[in-house]
Amino acid sequence: MTSEPTETAVSAGGGPSPALARLWAGWRSTYIVRVSQDDAEVRPDHSGRSLFERILASDLPPQETGILHRGQSCFAVLNAYPYGSGHLMVLPNRAVADLADLEPAEAGELWELVHQAVAAIRAAYRPDGVNIGANLGVGAGAGVPDHLHIHCLPRWAGDTNFMTSVAETRVLPEPLSVSWQKLVDAWPTPA
Repeated sequence: MTSEPTETAVSAGGGPSPALARLWAGWRSTYIVRVSQDDAEVRPDHSGRSLFERILASDLPPQETGILHRGQSCFAVLNAYPYGSGHLMVLPNRAVADLADLEPAEAGELWELVHQAVAAIRAAYRPDGVNIGANLGVGAGAGVPDHLHIHCLPRWAGDTNFMTSVAETRVLPEPLSVSWQKLVDAWPTPA
């Protein structure tokens, strides 16, 4: 493993400050590709349904699936592996991998549900901010690359502490069932 030379940036005070160091580890790409392709849970099942299509079609109650809201062509679901409490995802009912694959009505409803999700997060958690994002494709970090999903999660000033920075661990102050109930109760009713 070799390290590329780092550049020196200029700090706000005018003096030099260290830039982000980069360690090149090309051997990791083989591991990353293998792991993402070997995860049977996220791959389509024998019928071709994605993980999220299986959740949506489940006969389990919403409290067990984490489904927060069902729309005509899109739905919202609690993230089973959240970055923090209140982390949810908005996605189309059918598995499409990219934004370009959405029908116009799906794209409109997807964005409307993102608006509703943010309103529910703000009402339930009163965060300092909200992150909204999508990872399109394995290379972008998509855990379920065959089914587009938009992450919405509350954030607070200083919510990354030594546990995240040093131990690579997140501390979740409430169980998923409590997050689910808070968000369902706060979900806005369409006008």
